[in-house]
Amino acid sequence: MRVAVLYDGPDIVGFFPFERHKLGIGKPVAAGLTDAQGLVHAKGLDLDPRRLIKDCGLAVYEFDHLVAGQPLLSERHDRHPSPIIDLRDGYERYTGALKEHSGKTYKTTLAKSRKLEREAGRLRHDYAITDLAPLHTLLAWKTGQYRRTGRSDRFAQRWIVELVERLLAVQSDSFAGVLDMIYVDDEPVAGHFGLRTRTTLSGWFPAYDTRFAKYSPGLIHHLAMAERAAGSGIQMIDMGRGQKEYKDKLKTGELQVAEGRVARLSPAAGVHWMMRVPVRKTRATVLANPLLLKTADKALKTYGRLRTVLQG
Repeated sequence: MRVAVLYDGPDIVGFFPFERHKLGIGKPVAAGLTDAQGLVHAKGLDLDPRRLIKDCGLAVYEFDHLVAGQPLLSERHDRHPSPIIDLRDGYERYTGALKEHSGKTYKTTLAKSRKLEREAGRLRHDYAITDLAPLHTLLAWKTGQYRRTGRSDRFAQRWIVELVERLLAVQSDSFAGVLDMIYVDDEPVAGHFGLRTRTTLSGWFPAYDTRFAKYSPGLIHHLAMAERAAGSGIQMIDMGRGQKEYKDKLKTGELQVAEGRVARLSPAAGVHWMMRVPVRKTRATVLANPLLLKTADKALKTYGRLRTVLQG
C-alpha cells in the first residue's frame, strides 16, 4: 500500500491511497473488497488524473467502486447504482416508506419473523458486538455461500480473515467495525459485518444459516439491523454495488459508483487494456441483460454444487 500526498503550495489538499502492481498497474487498496474507492480530498480540488498517476509511477489506475464527485471521474467511465437505506428521519419513517413502495415484502418479512419465533424459539438481536466467535460463524456461512454460488472464497485467504478481525477490534466514535447477529434462543440465524462512520453504515458481509432459509432470515436481519442502526445515530446504510433482490426490496434510493481506468500512453497501459477492458465490458453486458445474468448465475451455482461434491 502507498499513499500519495497532494499539495497546493504549502497546504495539503488530498491523499491518494493505492497499490502498485507489476508493469505499473495501480489499484485501490484491497481491490476486490473495497466498496468506496478514490482520493480523500479537499472540496473543489482540480487536478489532472494522468499527471497524478504519472507522479505515482503508474501506467494505469483501475477501479470498480469509484465514488461520485471524484476528480478521477470522467464521462467515459461506467456508472453503477449502489442501493441505500435512508434513515435520516428515523426507522419509523423508513418503514413507512417501505410499506408504501414494498409493502408486500415488509408484511411478509414480519409474518415470517413471527413464524420463526413460533417454530424455532425466541428471537434476539445483538447489535455492535465485538466477540470473535459469532464473527467466525458469520464468515463460515459466507464461505458456504461463495462455494454454493460458484464464487471464489475470499475467506480462504488468511489475510482477509485477519483484516476483518482487526477491523472488528477498532471501536471509536468516528470509525468502527460493526458485527450484529440475530438468534433464536441462543442459536445464530443471520448476521452482518460492516464498517461505520458517525453517520453511515457500509454493508459488507451479510450471511445466514441456510437451515432457516424458508423464513427469509436475511430480510428479518436487515430490518432489525436498520432499526438498531438508526437508534445509534446512523443516517444511511449503504448496501453496496451489486444487483441483489433483497437490495431492491429494502432500498429507498441509490448512490453511484464508477468502474473504469485512468491510463497514460504506454506499452503497459496497452497490455492492460487488452487483458482487462474486453472482459470488463463483457461482464457489464451480462449484468445488464436479465436473461444472460440468470443463465450465468445458474451456471455458477451448478459449478458450485459440483465443486462442493468433489471437495467432499
